[in-house]
Amino acid sequence: MSKDSIKILRKSTIFSSNGRIKNFIPQASYSSSSSLQTISNSKSKPLSNPLYHLLPETKNPNNIVNIIYSSLKQDNTQLTLLQNDIKGLLSHLGTNEISRVLLRCQSDSISALTFFNWVKNDLGLKPTTQNYCHLVHILAWSKEFKQAMKFLTEFVRSVKDSSRSEDVFSSLVSCCEDCNWDPVIYDMLIKAYVKEGMIKEGFRTFMKIVEVGYVPSVIACNCLLNGLLKLNCVQQCWQVYAEMGRIGIHPNSYTFNILTHVFCHDGDVNKVNDFLEKMEEEGFEPDIVTYNTLISCYCRKGRLNDAFYLYRIMYRRGVLPDLVSYTALMNGLCKEGKVREAHQLLHRMVHRRLNPDIVSFNTLICGYCREGKMQESRSLLHEMIASGICPNNVTCRILVEGYTKEGRALSALNLVVELERFHVPVSWDIYDYLIVSVCKEDRPFAAKSLMERISQRGYVPGVEIYNKLIQSLCKNDSVADAILVKTEMVRGNLKPDPITYKALICCLCRINKSTEAKSLMEEMLQSGMLPDPEICRALVHVYCRERDFGKAESLLEFFAKEFQIFDPESYNILVKIFCEVADVTKLMELQDRMLKVGFAPNSLTFKQMIHGLWKNCGIAQRQTSC
Repeated sequence: MSKDSIKILRKSTIFSSNGRIKNFIPQASYSSSSSLQTISNSKSKPLSNPLYHLLPETKNPNNIVNIIYSSLKQDNTQLTLLQNDIKGLLSHLGTNEISRVLLRCQSDSISALTFFNWVKNDLGLKPTTQNYCHLVHILAWSKEFKQAMKFLTEFVRSVKDSSRSEDVFSSLVSCCEDCNWDPVIYDMLIKAYVKEGMIKEGFRTFMKIVEVGYVPSVIACNCLLNGLLKLNCVQQCWQVYAEMGRIGIHPNSYTFNILTHVFCHDGDVNKVNDFLEKMEEEGFEPDIVTYNTLISCYCRKGRLNDAFYLYRIMYRRGVLPDLVSYTALMNGLCKEGKVREAHQLLHRMVHRRLNPDIVSFNTLICGYCREGKMQESRSLLHEMIASGICPNNVTCRILVEGYTKEGRALSALNLVVELERFHVPVSWDIYDYLIVSVCKEDRPFAAKSLMERISQRGYVPGVEIYNKLIQSLCKNDSVADAILVKTEMVRGNLKPDPITYKALICCLCRINKSTEAKSLMEEMLQSGMLPDPEICRALVHVYCRERDFGKAESLLEFFAKEFQIFDPESYNILVKIFCEVADVTKLMELQDRMLKVGFAPNSLTFKQMIHGLWKNCGIAQRQTSC
């Protein structure tokens, strides 16, 4: 903030008895609206052409401010008509002229607002920083706080979007010299920054405001503290609180509740008791929000003893625990594996005439699922439905994941069917998870049946879900069904990807259907997808099993030349077959051809070749002895 701006604000203000600041304006200026401070015409330099005074009034650029202001005084609706009359003068309506019209309207905020909107919307002119500052000062002075906040926020947003470094506070201060103003505008500025997510700018503005001697309201401070807390700016939170104490801003219960959250973020929960005492010294008793915040914090940090100590203190101080208190404690117990104790707490809550809600039940169900106690979870689900509480998506997810974690995907499937009978909405992502889980347990036909059933209700599986089903079917050598699923996938305008083709090709090779596998690989290549070493390996295997060594070798050469895939495992499969037939000549010829393509033998290759040569020597010796 510039020194000139600070001087302007200090010159324009004096402290009131309550620590706030009032405009330093002669008492007479408060007596009537006509005596409001105005800006003189001398601030805007008149156009220098001496012949302008010979022109008619509506043609003289020097009269543009007077013409517009006269029109506003007569009737605000006349501006549209006036626009045609002074069309030739509008090019002379600059920043200073706009501000001069606004300042003429200080006693009539409606006219000022009408004029500003006319300039911005009808004329398409972009108001400058000075124009915005004058408008918001006029609106705030006229107690039009909602409108002032709207335009101040709009101005802050424009500064944010334009990525220009502009100090809005300094601009507002500079304009204080021209017009009447209300210090509340600086509270609004802090709130506008927080509203637009410009928390750090709001903090810097707060520090500048207190530097020049203005005392923000506790509401503005709370707004800033809340914004800083969301950004986890703990250090700045304590700075704001310290400044509040230094300049005499009395915190309220909301301030202390925010600072309680700050303590939890800060991690220094050992200072909680001192903080509560400080709160009481300020005349504020900790309320249910304060206690719940601290209990939740203790539970998250695994400090259950401290959480239950506060729970007992609440009763002593006449603050009765509510659903949030009990649910936080139950959650803490469940995380520590003390699910039975958490369940007892649920019964205690019911005994004290507090009806558990969906969060309470979900917390306990999650605890039992984490322990693998699915029967207890299922019983709680039925108790929940009997209480008139409809399970939500979180409940379904917890239970389905609990069953699948125990390797009981079919039980999870039956649970979903049961929930459907109760008209409980089950989201598509849960069905996705369930289909994948059933496939992982090698039950592809159960997954396929589920997919077909829910597809009739509008479920549309993604490529990943189709692939999981195809992979599971292929794993069970049900390639015909897998190909049908691929056909459905294409019919649904989904393009198979390399994972789809790999699963099908490898399965076809495994069951010795080389022709179909080759056909699918050609389809894959035509679709612009590249094969990988695993596909190469599968095809070489099947050709070798069929004793079609020529195709196997040609395939290796094709993959090497076209896709630079040099898979040692595929090469060694072919070498092994040649070694088994103990044909040394063919083996050495194969080795030479593969070296030319780019295949380099590894230790396994040499081991197999030595074995083949040794085998060949043994055969030769037997033939000689015969």
